[in-house]
Amino acid sequence: MVKTAVLFTAGTNCDEETIYAFELAGAKAVRIHLNKLKKNKHILKDYHILVIPGGFTYGDYISAGKILANELQYILADSINEFIRQGKLILGICNGFQILAKAGILPGFSNDKVKKTYFSKQTVTLDTNDSNRFECRWIYLKPNPKSPCVFTKGMNNIISIPVAHAEGKFVVNKKETLSKLIKQEQVVFTYVNDKGKKADYPYNPNGSVADIAGICDSTGRIFGLMPHPERASTIYQYPNWGASLHASEKTQEPDGIKMFINAVNYAKENL
Repeated sequence: MVKTAVLFTAGTNCDEETIYAFELAGAKAVRIHLNKLKKNKHILKDYHILVIPGGFTYGDYISAGKILANELQYILADSINEFIRQGKLILGICNGFQILAKAGILPGFSNDKVKKTYFSKQTVTLDTNDSNRFECRWIYLKPNPKSPCVFTKGMNNIISIPVAHAEGKFVVNKKETLSKLIKQEQVVFTYVNDKGKKADYPYNPNGSVADIAGICDSTGRIFGLMPHPERASTIYQYPNWGASLHASEKTQEPDGIKMFINAVNYAKENL
């Protein structure tokens, strides 16, 4: 049985939906409080997938996700490094993406090598939305079929899932960082409009550079994205569910659940 650890602490609020999505995908998912992991840093050895879900950890004081990012980097580094070294999967959704970026776990340009630490100097972040407001709506994403991302394997068509964030603008420290992300195919999702073309506001809800909505590390096993796939894991979560949805569409696999199924299948086959 594939086991998923869903990490939560003060301010996390998407843990239950994430657990439900992984259970729909066939995994056994368990909520693990950060303090429990601090007390027993070997807990993660029993799990195949680690998820940092959405929310507002510690109220997003200082900046979104920064406090938990520091705890991972300076208190739990040994546990996280070993987890990555074993080839296991990490998923950061919304606040989780912010945390992975600010801890320097992403972009992870050279994670295909065995390293002493997988925490690097921060080179990307998620900044305040250009609109200077909280953005909550369904958006469109174009997957990169060349990406090594385990979570999006076989996803070639434009999908629709929701966003809900105030600090989701993906920015880089310098042009070389963006060039490397693109060259190494580590850009997993980009925002597009309803026609699949370049996204202006509100289709790009935050002003992200190059319309980037999600990235992975060089191995494809660590993935962070701002939109919420767990909120598009059943057809009943879609805003057009009901009489307006054609019968044929009601039997289709929801866009979000595919990422969880891919992760579970990878763990079954490789871990």
